[in-house]
Amino acid sequence: MNQYERIVRCMSLHRFFGPHLRLVGMALLWGASWPAGRIVAQGMPPLAAASLRFLLAAAVLLPWLYWAGGMQGLRRWSARRWLGMTAAGATGVFGYASFFLMGLQHVPAGKAALVITLNPVLTLALAVWLFGERLNRTIALGMALAACGAVVVISHGQPQHLLQGAVGLGELLILGCVVCWVTYTLIGRWMLTGVDALSTTAVTSTLGAAMLLAASLAVEGPAGLQSALHSGSQAWGALLFLAFGATALAYAWYFDGVKALGAGAASGYITLVPVIGVLLSALWLGESIDASIVLGGGMAVVGTALMNWGRRPVRVPAVPPAAAGQATAR
Repeated sequence: MNQYERIVRCMSLHRFFGPHLRLVGMALLWGASWPAGRIVAQGMPPLAAASLRFLLAAAVLLPWLYWAGGMQGLRRWSARRWLGMTAAGATGVFGYASFFLMGLQHVPAGKAALVITLNPVLTLALAVWLFGERLNRTIALGMALAACGAVVVISHGQPQHLLQGAVGLGELLILGCVVCWVTYTLIGRWMLTGVDALSTTAVTSTLGAAMLLAASLAVEGPAGLQSALHSGSQAWGALLFLAFGATALAYAWYFDGVKALGAGAASGYITLVPVIGVLLSALWLGESIDASIVLGGGMAVVGTALMNWGRRPVRVPAVPPAAAGQATAR
């Protein structure tokens, strides 16, 4: 094999494996965001930390959008689209980020990562109700399994306690994340159709950062930001990871995967996120993995995988020309 053939083969391998490797990297970054968020939540005021996270992320996303030529499109947006972006920023960034860090003040990171598996379950359930989306048996089984798994995790393996209202503050705050993300997703489907993912992420992150900053100043006061700015190196390291790694870089790799493989294949890698979140929380923070985490987490992950499997497009076999002619003649 000569030098030219080696170069061509390496380029072919990179073209094939590159998107898959970047999607694995995305799952690692998003999984690591849970222990990183736990560190930030223990060391900084939550609203101030969330505002700094998205201000830093916006400082990367907006130049990226400009470089990609997306700024011109913003000028042609209608008032309805800007209203949708504002609503999406209020739910998917402001609401989610607030509940995320406030919840991680009270709940172990690994447990929180598994509760979030309710996101696709509730999103699909509401999409069926609001938009008439159809379910097949595989998706329905996956939804039921993922929901039951999340219940096992939330209840510490004793689901009957949920009927007695025995849900902690931290679990309720993480469930607030679920509500915000589901609302954000449905707003995107209703009001943001036709907007590319980069524009949506950059604009909603910027609007959400402004809302978080205003809320931090109103609730925590200037002292909240001062406290965050003077936090230790560990908290700042975790915050910078959330801003640049789990937000900007992870989204870049995810967009690349969607572009190369399609949204269905790329979304399958998200199934890895809660597993990675639990493992990294145990390794990084020393969190224990009890039986309810193993059982409920396994059910939630398998259920999410089944949902992704059930949403694959059905391939219709091509009809040979002769057969097609016979069918037409009939």
